[in-house]
Amino acid sequence: MKFIQKAAFAAALTASIAFAQEPPRGEAKATVAGKAVTVDYGRPSLAGRDMLGQAKAGTPWRMGSGSPTSLKTDADLSFGSVALPKGTYVLTAVKDEKGGWAVIASNPDSKAKVAEWPLTSTTIKDPVEQFTIELTGKGNAGEFAMSWGTTKMAAPFTAK
Repeated sequence: MKFIQKAAFAAALTASIAFAQEPPRGEAKATVAGKAVTVDYGRPSLAGRDMLGQAKAGTPWRMGSGSPTSLKTDADLSFGSVALPKGTYVLTAVKDEKGGWAVIASNPDSKAKVAEWPLTSTTIKDPVEQFTIELTGKGNAGEFAMSWGTTKMAAPFTAK
């Protein structure tokens, strides 16, 4: 009986340690053109690091930590001339040779790239310690934005 109690205690301790190491999750939501758009993502902290500066050009970044960042949209979205049909996608970001960034939306099953759109970077006054994604919407227009450190990267979109 003591063996079973010890085994159960060890299993519970292992599970609690694994759970404690799971990074916090964030969720950004907006209603655009009367339809829901949601991003689920991990929220790592900088902890004194320059994570965006360390990113290597051409190497996809998961845009967070833990489980992949996902976008679920009930509307067809357009990021400028780039169309993203309604559905669920895995999001990654990639830095180019000049330091610019783009978001890539991929099919979660086949991993095939569905769309890629550029982000506009700006420097923000108050640093953001914990990675943050925000969605805003008004009417059929919206904005996808992510902030970390002193950088905000954003892209406007429309929905139908």
